[in-house]
Amino acid sequence: MSARSIPIVTLPSGRTMPAFGLGTWRMGENARKRRDEVDALRHGIDLGVTLIDTAEMYGDGEAERIVAEAAGGNRDRLFIVSKVLPENASRRGTVAACERSLKRLKTDRIDLYLLHWRGSPPLAETLEAFVALRAAGKIRDWGVSNFDMADMADLSRVAHEQAGTNQVLYNLTRRGIEFDLMPWCRERKIPIMAYSPIEQGRMLGHPALRAVAGRHDATPAQVALAWLLRQDGMIVIPKAGSRPHVEEDIAALDLTLDSEDLAALDRAFPPPAKATSLDML
Repeated sequence: MSARSIPIVTLPSGRTMPAFGLGTWRMGENARKRRDEVDALRHGIDLGVTLIDTAEMYGDGEAERIVAEAAGGNRDRLFIVSKVLPENASRRGTVAACERSLKRLKTDRIDLYLLHWRGSPPLAETLEAFVALRAAGKIRDWGVSNFDMADMADLSRVAHEQAGTNQVLYNLTRRGIEFDLMPWCRERKIPIMAYSPIEQGRMLGHPALRAVAGRHDATPAQVALAWLLRQDGMIVIPKAGSRPHVEEDIAALDLTLDSEDLAALDRAFPPPAKATSLDML
């Protein structure tokens, strides 16, 4: 498989980022898997994947170190996303957490820095820290993760600009955001980052998904990813812990679902009919 170009999404700041990348949740938790995890990320980079999503929480910082090792001399090609834990999200705490992440990532800047979920520190303090970090060149854009409608409304009241993204749990089995959160974000041109896009593999045995995959000589995972990737302003970050898994996920970029496929998937995984609580893992 050769390197390929990947579609881009425009952030509210006007900067762009790839619409497809690699996630690192649960990486760094098992030392015996470390070599394979580094190798998988490095293989993805070699194949043209430049977006890597991580967080200080993942592996208690070890995932960020894995990203640094995989990046090697390719840092300037990459778009790195990391996150600050809510318990660290005071003004001073956010700056300190970012400095620690920068050290683990062996870089001088984070391309997109997110509040991992809402906690007790006032949002205004976190935003002040984001603005200060950006002014210092430590981050380039900021955003949020796991924010529901009420959280986004609160954010809009204290922020002087739109968040770069809202990273949320979204896949065929978790479509609740389509009722209100997704339209709200789209109206404001805030991209959605979909994490756990294949529900950690739990959806892949579904007969409807397998049937669509069979029509395209594809895998169920590729269908699930293609269903997300077809949407405007959508960023998808599957985790892949091996070279074959990386190659399978990247191939989803070549899969185009037709109206018959989409109708079949809607019947099997109905869109929401009312507002629901935000799903989180």
